Amino acid sequence: MPAATDSPTSPVVSIPAGIARPAPAHAVVAAVCEAVRSGAPATLALVLDTDGSTYSGAGAMALFGPDDVQLGWLSGGCLEPEIARRAAEVAASGRIGWMEIDTRDDAALMSGSALGCRGRLRLALLPVTRLPGVQAPLQAWLDGDGTAHWTIGRAGTVELETGALKQAWTLDADVPGWTSADTWSLTSAARPQLLLCGGGPETPLLLPLLRDLGWRTTLVESRERWRPLAALADRHRADGVAATLADGPAYDAALVMHHNFELDLDALDALSATQVPFVGLLGPRRRSEDLFRLLPTAPHAALRARLHSPIGLDLGGRGAEAIGLSIAAQLQAWRHGRRP
Repeated sequence: MPAATDSPTSPVVSIPAGIARPAPAHAVVAAVCEAVRSGAPATLALVLDTDGSTYSGAGAMALFGPDDVQLGWLSGGCLEPEIARRAAEVAASGRIGWMEIDTRDDAALMSGSALGCRGRLRLALLPVTRLPGVQAPLQAWLDGDGTAHWTIGRAGTVELETGALKQAWTLDADVPGWTSADTWSLTSAARPQLLLCGGGPETPLLLPLLRDLGWRTTLVESRERWRPLAALADRHRADGVAATLADGPAYDAALVMHHNFELDLDALDALSATQVPFVGLLGPRRRSEDLFRLLPTAPHAALRARLHSPIGLDLGGRGAEAIGLSIAAQLQAWRHGRRP
């Protein structure tokens, strides 16, 4: 099987010069850790609060580094040049910077860059070289070990706590030009854990998409044909679903997608003994009925309330890509409390 990047359905797309790479929060956090280790002059921009219509919400982040490197977006692209300019000043000075960008009045609608967003962003710009030791709580969050809590004070205090790991710093800082609060508390929710039981044609699109949406992914696959897909997951197990569940993390969702009746039956049986709140089963309703006829009564009853079958929202279209997108959309909606 060719590598995912060589597949004609998954072309490598070149990002035009001057355009920041799309970067989910975990990619930004990983880049912050690397910048601290290397001593690179980089600035972490954190959204403190918002009002009105804004592209990002409180807690959103982006990293600005040397040579016009940018990871993450805080707007649709209209605000980033000014944020990047201020971020470079912060990296050079080592002082916390503050920014308030307000486009709520009529003058911002048809002047300058004609943003028209009708919103306000307040940002803290943190020079990452002045945050020694930040890697430990950030890495814990990357590993799915808990929720990350930032506390930022207008006097220059910064705290970060993930689980039992906590770091605190006091940096030089100017006084922000607004007085809404003395401190801001920002939360990055713990990364959800996904167990994918079986690889298949949908996996080359589904796993990268879910990872970009923040999921930590584990692929259980022992069949030679699909083993190359392990490179797309955070973790790979080849010893079966039951063994993976026995010594793995507490999974938030599991997808049963072997395209193999017996392997799917074994996976459902193993999942019935867990508390995984979302279990998705690939395939038509008739197939799921056949599977459940072969499950004993107790596993059937244990799964019924949390089983989503057929998995995926009805977005239209056919084929592996459409199915992968529909599954990712359903998990995204479920994770954020939507019930379409």
